[in-house]
Amino acid sequence: MSGDMPNGTDGGNGDGRDRPSGPTLTHSQAINRLHDLRTQMSAIVELENPTDEDDRYFTELEREFAEVDGHRRRLERDAALAAVRSTTDGLSATAYLRTERGAFGGHPMANARSGSASGAGYDRDPLLDPDSIEERRFRNPWAFDEVRTFGRAPEQVSAEWHARALSAAERMQGCDDAIRQAATKMIERWDDEDANLSRFMLALSNPDYLRGWTKLFRAGDAAAALNDGERQAIATVRQIARATRALSLTDSAGGYLVPFQLDPTVVLTANGSVNEIRQAARQVVAIGDTWNGVSSNAVAWSYDAEATQVSDDSPTFAQPSIPIYKADGFVPISLEAIQDAANITAEVANLMAEGKDILEASAFAVGSGVGMPTGVVTALTGSASVVNAASDTALAIGDIYKLHGSLPARYRRRSSWLANNLIYNMVRQFGTDLWGSLGDDRPPGLLGRPVLEAEDMDGTISAGADNVLIIGDFSNYVIADRIGMTMEFIPHLFQQTTAGSGFGRPTNQRGWLAYVRHGADSINDGAFRMLQA
Repeated sequence: MSGDMPNGTDGGNGDGRDRPSGPTLTHSQAINRLHDLRTQMSAIVELENPTDEDDRYFTELEREFAEVDGHRRRLERDAALAAVRSTTDGLSATAYLRTERGAFGGHPMANARSGSASGAGYDRDPLLDPDSIEERRFRNPWAFDEVRTFGRAPEQVSAEWHARALSAAERMQGCDDAIRQAATKMIERWDDEDANLSRFMLALSNPDYLRGWTKLFRAGDAAAALNDGERQAIATVRQIARATRALSLTDSAGGYLVPFQLDPTVVLTANGSVNEIRQAARQVVAIGDTWNGVSSNAVAWSYDAEATQVSDDSPTFAQPSIPIYKADGFVPISLEAIQDAANITAEVANLMAEGKDILEASAFAVGSGVGMPTGVVTALTGSASVVNAASDTALAIGDIYKLHGSLPARYRRRSSWLANNLIYNMVRQFGTDLWGSLGDDRPPGLLGRPVLEAEDMDGTISAGADNVLIIGDFSNYVIADRIGMTMEFIPHLFQQTTAGSGFGRPTNQRGWLAYVRHGADSINDGAFRMLQA
């Protein structure tokens, strides 16, 4: 582990075992390496018949242990000296002597070794305190081969994957800060105990994978000139997709998962959705073919007499489930557009996100629940949440107050309205007393609650069952997204021909078929009321 030893090599011992060189290690990395060396040395000692090669390797480990330990001690001395300098530089000689004898207990190093020389409110010393924030920073968070699994508890390995994913989210290429923030929140909220989402995110956000995917996008499988790093990144994605199959949408048949930063689910979470139901609904990340949640009524408190048995006030739990369905889209692109566009991949990702959002807007409003998400109108139809209007051919002002008053107060506080804009225009004709607007382009409020628009809902009232207006707490309408959009490359598109006219000629276009999966449903119909005319 001499200073001229190449970083990350085996130090010329020829055993093929890569080890990081000591002088490049941080304090926490040095401690981790010492534990790793101890584990390897213990494994050799426990061998019944160690070979000569095992003895030589044990000697190498012993030598490296001494060098890394010396490097650790140097780091601690340097940190202690830096702490003393930062303190003494701002003190006069008299103040320094007084501080040395008093606050430091007669030892100028005491405060430095406590890791608090900079005073309260500052980060802990990243060298002397391995649990400080510095331990969660990585020079290359996408370096999968640096994750040490041998001799570590599974929860420690999962914690490192999780920390690496958060570090990668801050440094993802090809996206803006809003997407980075959305990725961070997604990992913090939905990563499981095995860090499946973190590993999935790391593989898909790797800069090498982004570059390789872009080349495949432009040229196709056969023509894409991938370097070794890009090929390895693509292989890693396939490996992670198989290992975390519940998260992936691909299999061995083909297709490429879209880089994490270009995934429409992440983009919509970051940049907002024109689909207003998605804006108000509760959004979750599903890791399987069905999202399973937990719902219950509030705990029923009661007054009990002195020295009497407490009444049974326990809530009844339910487990709502939301099936996940596949949605797909197709993008034809001319050869000229592929050659001329400066950032065609990001543009296509935005187009895919917009198309997905438009499709969802209809499904979340009136989706049948058969082969598609269950829309909120479908979920409420036929339930106790339906409120009948005074007339089946017209809307009356009394219907608005009746619907609003029928919603329980605990849901009304967080409620929103949902209707076709044509229905809102009918309500506006009743006068301005119902409406309020704060100005500055903020959305208007109907009876003090925000209004959401769904153009797929009924916009007219005629004889029959018209579902014209909904009020409710939309956090009880759950949208479950599965992370991982897959795209498959189609190298040439052909002109459509009529029957018997022969084969169509190429149109100088290429195409990408994309597919995602999501689901939605109401998990508590009692949180809504729907006016039916």
